[in-house]
Amino acid sequence: MSSIYVNLNDENYVETARLPLLGANPHRHVFPKVRGARQGLAPTSGSEDPEPWGVWCFSELFFIREPQDVTVTRKDPVFLDCQAHGEVPIKVTWLKNGAKVSENKRFQVLSNGSLYISEVEGKRGAHSDEGFYQCLAVNKYGAILSQKAHLTLSTISAFEIQPISTEVQEGGVARFACKISSNPPAVVTWEFNRTTLPMMTDRMAALPSGVLQIYNVGPGDRGSYCCVAATVAHRRRSAEAVLTVTPAKESKPFHTPTIIAGPQNVTASLHQTIVLECMATGNPKPIISWSRLDHKSIDVFNTRVLGNGNLLISDVRLHHAGVYVCRATTPGTRNFTVAMATVTVLAPPSFIEWPESLTRPRAGTARFVCQAEGIPAPKMSWLKNGRKMHSNGRIKMYSSKLVINQIIPEDDAIYQCMAENTLGSVLSRARLTVVMSEDRPSAPCNVHAETVSSSAILLAWERPLYNADKVIAYSVHYMKAEGLNNEEYQVVLGNDTTHYVISDLESASNYTFYIVAYMPLGASQMSEHVTQSTLEDVPLRPPEISLTSRSPTDILISWLPIPAKYRRGRVVLYRVSVRLSTDSTVQVLELPGTSHEYLLQGLRPDSIYLVRVTAATRVGLGEASVWTSHKTPKATSMQAPRSPELHLEPLNCTTISVRWQRDTEDPAAVQGYKLFYREEGQQERGPIVLAPGELLHTLSGLDPRRKYHVRLLAYSNIEDGYQADQTVSTPGCVSVRDRMVPPPPPPHHLYANANSSSSIFLHWRRPAFTAAQTINYTVRCNPVGLQNASLVLYLQTSETHMLVQGLEPSTRYEFAVRLHVGQLSSPWSPVVHHTTLAEAPAGPPVGLKVTLIEDDTALVSWKPPGGPETVVTRYTILYAPRKAWIAGEWQVLHREGAITMALLENLVVGDVYIVKVSASNEVGEGPFSDSVELAVLPKDPSGSNQRPKRLDSADARVPSGYYRLDQKSMTGITVGVGIALTCILVCVLILICRSKVRKSSASKTAQNGSQQLPHAGASTAPVNEAGKKLDRAVENRESSTPGMVPRSFIDAKGGSDLIINSYGPVIKNNSKKKWLFFQDSKRTRAEQPQRRFPPASCFYQPGTAVLVGSQDSPGSPGPATSFPRPLGAAVDAEPSTQSEGSQDTGDSGRFSHESSAELRLSASLSGSPPSSGSLVGREAAGERALGQGKGPVVQARP
Repeated sequence: MSSIYVNLNDENYVETARLPLLGANPHRHVFPKVRGARQGLAPTSGSEDPEPWGVWCFSELFFIREPQDVTVTRKDPVFLDCQAHGEVPIKVTWLKNGAKVSENKRFQVLSNGSLYISEVEGKRGAHSDEGFYQCLAVNKYGAILSQKAHLTLSTISAFEIQPISTEVQEGGVARFACKISSNPPAVVTWEFNRTTLPMMTDRMAALPSGVLQIYNVGPGDRGSYCCVAATVAHRRRSAEAVLTVTPAKESKPFHTPTIIAGPQNVTASLHQTIVLECMATGNPKPIISWSRLDHKSIDVFNTRVLGNGNLLISDVRLHHAGVYVCRATTPGTRNFTVAMATVTVLAPPSFIEWPESLTRPRAGTARFVCQAEGIPAPKMSWLKNGRKMHSNGRIKMYSSKLVINQIIPEDDAIYQCMAENTLGSVLSRARLTVVMSEDRPSAPCNVHAETVSSSAILLAWERPLYNADKVIAYSVHYMKAEGLNNEEYQVVLGNDTTHYVISDLESASNYTFYIVAYMPLGASQMSEHVTQSTLEDVPLRPPEISLTSRSPTDILISWLPIPAKYRRGRVVLYRVSVRLSTDSTVQVLELPGTSHEYLLQGLRPDSIYLVRVTAATRVGLGEASVWTSHKTPKATSMQAPRSPELHLEPLNCTTISVRWQRDTEDPAAVQGYKLFYREEGQQERGPIVLAPGELLHTLSGLDPRRKYHVRLLAYSNIEDGYQADQTVSTPGCVSVRDRMVPPPPPPHHLYANANSSSSIFLHWRRPAFTAAQTINYTVRCNPVGLQNASLVLYLQTSETHMLVQGLEPSTRYEFAVRLHVGQLSSPWSPVVHHTTLAEAPAGPPVGLKVTLIEDDTALVSWKPPGGPETVVTRYTILYAPRKAWIAGEWQVLHREGAITMALLENLVVGDVYIVKVSASNEVGEGPFSDSVELAVLPKDPSGSNQRPKRLDSADARVPSGYYRLDQKSMTGITVGVGIALTCILVCVLILICRSKVRKSSASKTAQNGSQQLPHAGASTAPVNEAGKKLDRAVENRESSTPGMVPRSFIDAKGGSDLIINSYGPVIKNNSKKKWLFFQDSKRTRAEQPQRRFPPASCFYQPGTAVLVGSQDSPGSPGPATSFPRPLGAAVDAEPSTQSEGSQDTGDSGRFSHESSAELRLSASLSGSPPSSGSLVGREAAGERALGQGKGPVVQARP
C-alpha cells in the first residue's frame, strides 16, 4: 500500500494528509482551494463565500492552478498560470475565445503549462490580445478545460462629467462632480488651488464616485477646484471649476428640506464598497436618515455614514441588496422629503451540487447532476473531454442534468459541468467509466426500413449471429436525421418478433433507426444505422397572411412560409381567393410555390375585400385560411400615412410580439399608431394607441392554439392612415409529441409595496423547479373592480422584480404573475392588492383669512387645496411678527387635516404679524400660501363698538353664498318672526292699557322693571303672564340670529358676538336693540355709547356641535342664573396653544412648538329657568363681567 502527501507550505492549500493509495506509486499531490470547485466535501450551507476543502474524488487529471483575470498595459509582458496534475504524460494547450492559440515569438507555453506573452498588443480587431483565455489539459483518461481568464488592457476615457463653477452663499453647501470610465477603475482625488484635498474633513467629503461635497461654505473656500483620476498607467485632470462665496443674507426665511443630490441606482459585486449619496438643504439644516423600503434593518457592521449623510456600505454581501430610502427632515417637525435608489448585488457562480463519478455497463444509463447559483443566474453547459456537448439522440441535457442513454464505449470520458455568468465561470468534473461484458450477444443484423405512408415506416431485422438464444428483448431507437438537439425515442419489444411498424412520424421527414439486443447480463452493440423518409401529405396548416394597401385601388397580399412541421412536403403552389364582402363571386388566382406575395390592383376605393390563401403539395391542396377582411382607403385619402410593415411572432402560447417598420418614403407626419386585434370569431379589441416612436408592442393574456387577427394603422392630425392586417396562431402549451405536460408551478411570495403616488414595486420568488430554457414572467395589473378587460395591463420581464409605473394616485390595484418556460405557461399566482400613495398637495390652502377677535387673539381660517384627489393629513401654520419674520424666526402651529382654522394667541399689541399656511400628507408637504399681514391695533379708549379687524388673501367682502337658505327655512323663519312681533305688540298694548288705569305705579314699574321683575311677588296674574311672554320673545329674538346660518357657531371667548361659518368669520352689519321701550329714552341714549357687547346669553345647537354661554352679573341680587344644558353633553374645544418663548433648535431658526390640550365641558340640566331680570337691563354690568372673561367660554368645533 502506498500513500500520497499533501503539501501544507502555502496558505492557499489544505493541510497535509497521509492518504492510502491502492495500486499506484507514491505521488506528491497539492490540492488547491479552488472556490466553488468539487473537492470532496460541500461548503457550509447558506455561505455566500464557500471555502470547500478536502481531496478530489479521483486523481486521474485535475488543475492545481488555473488562469485568473488580469489587466495589463500595452507592450507589457504577462503570465497566465495553468498547472495540471495527473497521470503523465499531460499535454497542455491554450484557447483564446474558444480557438487554439498558436505558439510564436510572443506566445510561449512554458514547461509547467503556463502561458507567457512577451508583449501584449492592443490593436483593434483580430490582432488584439484581449479576450478570454483557457488552458486544456489532456492525458490518457481524457481532457479537462480550465475556467476562463479575461485579459484586458488598461484604458481610461475622457471625462464624461466635468466640475462646473458655482456660486454659494456663505454658510451654504457646494457640490462638484466628475465622472470618468477606466479599466481598472480610477482613483479620484480633488485639488483646491492645485493642492490636494484630504478625502474627509469635518466640512468636506470626497466620495469614491467622484463627488466633492463642501458644507458650511466660508470665505476660505473660494478658489479653483479640479478632480484627478489615476490608474496604474494613466492620469487625467479635469477642467477647473471656480467656487464663488457671496455674503449671507441677514434674514434666513424658513425653507423646507430639499434633496439636491439623491442616491443613484448602483450595481456592485460581492465584497466591493459602494457609497449612496444624499445631500440636502433647508432652513433650519435638515437631518438626514436612511432606511430600507422593505423595512429590514440596515447592517450596522458594514455600513457607516460618510460626511453629512452619505451611506457607505463596505464588503457588500447579498443581504445588502434592496431599495434604500434617504429622508431629509426639518428638526422638530414632520416636514420631510425622500429619495430612493436600488442596490443590486451580483455574485459569481458557485456550485451547490457537484456531479459524481460513475461506473456503468454498456447500454446502461448515466445521470450527472450539477447545480450552481449566482446573480445573475448562471448559464449551465456540459463538456466532454473539454469539448462542448449538444443534446442529440442518446444524450439529453437539461439545466442541471446530463443524461446519457444506451452507453457505448466512446462515452468513457471526463465530463465537466460549467456555470458561467458576467462575473466569471467555474467548472466541476466527473468521470464516466464504461464496463464491458465479455459474454454478450452480437448486434442485430440486416436492418432495413420501408416507407408505409406519410407517417409510418416499417423496420425489420435479423437475429444476432452470436448468443441469439440468450436475447430476451429488442430495443428499437429512432430520431429525426436532420438538425441538432433531436429527441431520441425508444420502443421495447419481445424476443419473438423481428419487425415493427413505427407510426406517428412527421410527413416528408428523414429518420434514423438502430436496434439493440438485450440479455440478462447486458446489451449488445448497436446495430448499423439506417435512414428512411416518410411520404408527403397535404399541408396541415394554411399560411398566415398579411394585407396592406399602397393606394385606394390596390391590396398587397403577403404570407409567411408554412413551418416544416406543418408543411408535410414541398409546397408547389398557392391558391389565392378574393371577393367583395357584398358579392359572392370569388376570383381565384394560382401562384407558384416560391412566391410569397401578390398585388391586387384595380379595386374599388373605400370597400371591404375578403382574402384567403391555400397551400398545396404534390399530394394536393391543404386547409384554406380563414377569410381575412381588409378595407381599401378612400379615394380622397392620398395624403394619409402609408401602412406600416407589420411582423407578428408568437413568444409563447399566450403572448404575441407585434413589430412594425414605417415606410421611410412616407411624407405624412405620423402622430401615432392604432393597434386592433381579435381572436377568430370574436369581437375586435382596441384601439391601443401607441406613440409615434414605438415600433414594438406585446399582446399578452391570449389563449393557446388560437388564431388571432391583428390590424395596425398610423394616423396623422388630419386622418387615419392605410391599415396593415395580418393573422397569427398561438402555439399550444404541449410537448413535441402532443403529450400533455403539466404546467410549471406559478411564482410565489408575491410582494407589493408602493413607493410613490404613481408606482408600485413588485417582487416574487421563482418556484423550485429546473428548466433548460430561459424563464420569462408576465405581470398582470389592473385597478380593483375594473369592468373593461381591455384596460388590463400586461408587462413582460425576465427578472423576479418589477417597478410598475404610470399608475393613478390613491388607487387600489391588484397584481398577479405567471411564468413562461418555452411553450409552457404556469397558472397565475395568487392575487395581491395594494394601493398607491396619495399625491403630495400640489397647491397651497386657499381663501386664507386672519381676523383679530380679541386684543391679543386672532382667528386663522382657510379652505383645503384645490383638486378632488388631494388628501391632506395635516396643516402647518407659520406666523411671526415682522421683526422676527425678517430674522427667519417663525412660530409653528399644526392642525389635523379635518380642521381648517386655528387661534393665534398672546399676540403683541402694536405689532404686524405675517401668517401663511401649507398642507401636507404622508408623501410630502405642499407649498405655502401667500403671506397675509395682520395688524394688532391697540384698544380704543372710548370703548365704542368696533368690528373685529380682519385681513385675508382675497377680497374682504363676505360672499353672498355664505347664507344659503332654502324656501322651507325662509318660511319657518318668517312665521317665527311674525309670531314674535305679534306677542310683542300684544304685550305693549296690555302695558299701555294698564298704565292709564294705574299711572302712579306704572312709571315706577317701567323704570325698575329690569331689576325688580324677578322679585315682584305682588304683581297681578296678567302682569306675570305678560312677563312670561316677554321671556319667550327674548329667547326667540336671541336664538334666531345663529339659527339663520347653517354650519355656523359663535365664538363666545371674551363675550364676542362673532359668528363663524365654514368660510370663516362673518361680521354682522346691524347691532341688536332689545326691549328698549322698557327704559327711559334719555337713559337709553346715555348708555348707548358705553355698550360694547350684546347680552351673551344664548342657547345654540347647530347639527351636533353644542355651544353654551352664560353670564353672571355681580350687581344683580338673587342667585346666579343658568341656562339648561344637554344632559352629559361634552363640548370639544380646540384651544390655540401658545409658546412662552422660542425654543432653540440648534439652527438659525427658532420655533415655538404648540402643546396639545383638549377642553371638555360636561353640564347637567339646571333646576330653575332664567328670570326676566337676567334678560332685560343691566347691560353695563354685563359688559364688565364679560370683559373680565367670567363665565364659561367655549369654542365649539363645527
